[in-house]
Amino acid sequence: MKVSIFSTCLVDLITPNVGMAMVEVLERLGCEIDFPASQVCCGQPTYNSGYLEDSKLAMKNMMLAFEHSDYVVGPSGSCIAMFHEYPKIFKGDPQWELKAVAIKEKAYEFTQFIVRVLGITDVGARLDGTATYHRSCHMTRLLCERETPFLLLEQVKGLQLEPLKNSDNCCGFGGTFSVKMPEISGQMVDEKCGCVVETGADILISSDMGCLLNIGGRLSRKGEPVKIMHIAEVLNHSHAAVARGGNQT
Repeated sequence: MKVSIFSTCLVDLITPNVGMAMVEVLERLGCEIDFPASQVCCGQPTYNSGYLEDSKLAMKNMMLAFEHSDYVVGPSGSCIAMFHEYPKIFKGDPQWELKAVAIKEKAYEFTQFIVRVLGITDVGARLDGTATYHRSCHMTRLLCERETPFLLLEQVKGLQLEPLKNSDNCCGFGGTFSVKMPEISGQMVDEKCGCVVETGADILISSDMGCLLNIGGRLSRKGEPVKIMHIAEVLNHSHAAVARGGNQT
């Protein structure tokens, strides 16, 4: 099965290890991977800020970049959800509407693709520790995916998953929201950090790096020793340890 990787801005520029983990997992599951070099941002930051016409330039580039891909898989429910908005944005456009529908139909968030397309819930991962999982707003509410991360995490050997209080609450990141409304954003992330610490978990897992960087940064400033991990890193963990010559722990 041929899969094109959509790296997303944060993974491409800040956490490339997440992209590498995603590729390694998918390759072990039998996928043939490619990476269209012309991809850029999906257009979400400017679109959410009200710059529709400027955002369309980035969106058109993405539709062309993945035009010949069988599947498009990304490590962010938020960015994949943006692809799902394209048909509404380009509705009635004779040149771009069909391309917008096409990219929506073949675009999947990483865990969603593994479970709903490949039909796999156990990828053979192992991670000893206690963790909790943060649901990102866009993946839950816009992409409407609430199950696949948990179906995969339940099969990770050695991992004890603790429920997160107020798990549906936003962490306060929201892209430009955290910049435009810093006081409100700060209160929201403080509440989220309190809920994370309350679980007693030593690992915080999520499927969106924006949320993880926001919560992880605040936890660090508070002196809380909670490690953040993208779910791709978790699902790749035992195999990554073997590749480095380490222990499968």
